[in-house]
Amino acid sequence: MEKMYLKFNASSKNESFARTCVSAFILPLNPSVEELSDIKTAVSEAVTNAVVHAYPKNKENSEIIIECFVENNTLHIKITDFGQGIENVENALEPFFTTREEDERAGMGFTIMRTFMDTLSVESVPQQGTIVNMSKLLKAG
Repeated sequence: MEKMYLKFNASSKNESFARTCVSAFILPLNPSVEELSDIKTAVSEAVTNAVVHAYPKNKENSEIIIECFVENNTLHIKITDFGQGIENVENALEPFFTTREEDERAGMGFTIMRTFMDTLSVESVPQQGTIVNMSKLLKAG
């Protein structure tokens, strides 16, 4: 089973790096352009959420981990942060819900992830971090 493990600082400049690494990981599976675009969009949203919400004040020692593996032509992505966590995951999963209205955040991150991936689950513990699990069946492979 092919696997990928990536750990990087929670910085907005690393969003494109994360997206590119996941894309490169799945290229041997011959994804369609649409599948590749969907995955890149979902990864971007997940990483941006972690950068903006997990570590809003202190970016020092802030880490994001992305783990990927493929099983039966399904890409599984796990994105973990060790930040402030989410008080109420159910609320956070609702479209337009945001805790950062002052920053003009749309509150659509999880909705976008859910739209572009086949599955999405979110686990979070306040003051310990959040894990986002996503998967997508690659039909072209």
